[in-house]
Amino acid sequence: MLISLSKIIEQYNMKIRGIIHVGAHYGEEYDDYVSSGINKVVFIEACIGAYKVLREKFITNPNVLLFNCAAGEKNCTSEVYTETANQGQSNSLLQPAKHLEQYPSIQFTGKETVKVFKLDNFSFQRPDYNFINMDVQGYELNVLKGATKTLAGIDYIYTEVNRAELYKNCAMVEQLDEFLQPFGFRRVETNWGGDTWGDAVYLK
Repeated sequence: MLISLSKIIEQYNMKIRGIIHVGAHYGEEYDDYVSSGINKVVFIEACIGAYKVLREKFITNPNVLLFNCAAGEKNCTSEVYTETANQGQSNSLLQPAKHLEQYPSIQFTGKETVKVFKLDNFSFQRPDYNFINMDVQGYELNVLKGATKTLAGIDYIYTEVNRAELYKNCAMVEQLDEFLQPFGFRRVETNWGGDTWGDAVYLK
């Protein structure tokens, strides 16, 4: 996370009940969550290799729910473009574009067929979760379009954002701003640590 979780919790007086983390990879942020007093976490990870790591780490933790699928705007199956140089952290449902120029050492040499579900169709106790963290490599708007009911109970969103087409047809940060505004969210912080990409915080 380019923006410190503990910093924004203090700065914006966040009262986080639980976190829905879309694009969990290995669950690297979990220790930060726990250090901030957040125990309830939903981890959603589409790729089987990363999901196996998640399962090994968290399957016995009663406060962590695990889903091996992607979140998107409709229920379907789709192909993920996969790489290994970055341990799969750059995997995306969108075709790589400028990413190939900016990070030439990361080559997308494989594909993996995954299940995709609308976040509104996932089964968990929504009142327990009021924070969404998205790390989905350009697929952020697709996730949000499938989460319109879930967003009613969300107070905070932390997400990767783009200002260049790292992945083909990926949403730009202004599109996320526009989509989220009717739900009562405003962007309060942006860190462009990746130059063409960064992290942003939205508050309701």
